Amino acid sequence: MCAIFGIIGEYDEAKAKVALSCLSHRGEDFCGIEQRKNLFFAHQRLSILDTHSRSHQPLKHEKILLSFNGEIYNFKELKKELDFDFKSDGDSEVIIAAYLKWGVDFVNHLRGMFAIALLDGETLYLFRDRLGKKPLFYMNAQSFIFASEIKGLTPFLNKHELNEDALMSYLSFLAPTPPHTFFKGIKKLACGEYLILKDGHVEIKRYFDLLDTPSNIITNKDEAIHSLEKLLEESINLRLNADVPMASLLSGGIDSATLNYYAKKRGVNLHTYTIGYEGFAKYDERQNALQSAEFLGLNNTQVAINQEDFILACGTVLDTLDEPLNDPAAIPLYLLFGQIKKDGYKVVLSGEGSDELFLGYRQYFEYLDIEKASTLAHKNWLKKYFHGNFSMNREWEWYKRIFDETLLFRTSGDKFTDLQKNNLMRRNVKDNESLKYLKPYRDRFEASTHSDESIWYSYIDLNLFQAEHFLTKLDRVSMAHGIESRTPFLDHKLACGIFSIAPKLRYEDGVTKALLKEIMKNKLSEKILKRKKKGFANPYMEYLINSKQIELIKEVNKETGMFKTKELDEYITTASRGSFKQHVWGLYVLSVWLKKWML
Repeated sequence: MCAIFGIIGEYDEAKAKVALSCLSHRGEDFCGIEQRKNLFFAHQRLSILDTHSRSHQPLKHEKILLSFNGEIYNFKELKKELDFDFKSDGDSEVIIAAYLKWGVDFVNHLRGMFAIALLDGETLYLFRDRLGKKPLFYMNAQSFIFASEIKGLTPFLNKHELNEDALMSYLSFLAPTPPHTFFKGIKKLACGEYLILKDGHVEIKRYFDLLDTPSNIITNKDEAIHSLEKLLEESINLRLNADVPMASLLSGGIDSATLNYYAKKRGVNLHTYTIGYEGFAKYDERQNALQSAEFLGLNNTQVAINQEDFILACGTVLDTLDEPLNDPAAIPLYLLFGQIKKDGYKVVLSGEGSDELFLGYRQYFEYLDIEKASTLAHKNWLKKYFHGNFSMNREWEWYKRIFDETLLFRTSGDKFTDLQKNNLMRRNVKDNESLKYLKPYRDRFEASTHSDESIWYSYIDLNLFQAEHFLTKLDRVSMAHGIESRTPFLDHKLACGIFSIAPKLRYEDGVTKALLKEIMKNKLSEKILKRKKKGFANPYMEYLINSKQIELIKEVNKETGMFKTKELDEYITTASRGSFKQHVWGLYVLSVWLKKWML
């Protein structure tokens, strides 16, 4: 894990080095720079594999330069296929060798997580991995500049301007949708995309799409379970390779228990970490995690935080994220990684992706049930009813969409609806306006061989809810401490395997994560398998209200006039009663960013 950074075109050396230093937390083991006229090509290294200096980057080979952030888990297998004079034991050289053999198609041979900058003569290629685990941002002004985080690019902005598309997609879906960032002029690659810069011209192409996986290849449940178990175990085993100490996150649920089960089966006893909240038992998973650790025979370190810890860390974490991200779990996760760093670990296994792949959210099943209402022959009166009786209730919005014959499922991060935004904001927001941010994904779904809406749920959630929301959080808060996070469920071969089975096999029993539970039923205890999902819930709203930090929303709104005062007050009051909490957290995070960058 590392940071990549570069400038193609004219640059100021001192300014370039200051910008690069903003990324040093991602890799404090070595800083490498290749510099000449109209080229500044750099790398901050976090040494995980082959920690020797021979694996320092940027790597040079003839006219090729490489700066690479991530891990290629199948690099040893690839080495056997490649005719190249390897001088290191790491995975970086494999990228150059693969490029020399396959050209830009080399990326299709990689299994891992990565953001890659490869300069071949005068042509630059930037690649973001298939499922968006590693970030890649760029700006194309007087010079072309790229970086692993936005903070490496903001020094080059002449002025700070709010990107309205980032704002509106953030309010709708918890995070800005690609290519948007909150800073006008700075863009991000979407997962599965690559960029070509040649003769000053930028072109974006897609090299991977889960929907290209043929549908309904496996229709037998036993065959599906056997196939997925093999892919899952293989994925976990690949991610146990490191030359530095490795740990694992552990909740009370099935995902983290599964990762640790297979690690132990491989002979790797990972030290596990769990977070808890003083005085808030309903959010706390420490006892459940301890039971899982005891069942698996693993050591478990528990980190308890309180309101003071949360509020003190809040500003640091929101700065770390660079732009608004509506996920209150970022703060406790940052504190947890702080303890993991103190204990000397540089790699952590985490369970992201299981819910999206195995249908772990209860609401997926609610959506599937509501989809059936679209087949009602006589529904005009229902359509009129919903149009004439607006409600803030999310179920109201779901049924309205069905009777309007518009898209029902708009990610699990579907937060402010367009009607809610219109009601709250001092601007006209048309109903279904936010669909423009989903259109490229929906168009690809409708053009694919997949037709079951549950596949759409997984597809859009993996591309947005997971890649731009959860994985953004995980990358920033772990790398803030110089820790690499690995997510075995988000292996592209495992994901393709799931997309290849008959969709109904995932939901026909009406049980969340039915296939994963079948895989693990003789490996984990019934208590773990049947434990109610908690997610990463935490008392963020209680902390925000008790500390009076919530008042910042009103203060910033007085200066921006972005929201209607009465409606904003209603949201804040409602949040204090336990409803619309994440809506209000999103407004708080936005307010912090606006105050720093726009006021």
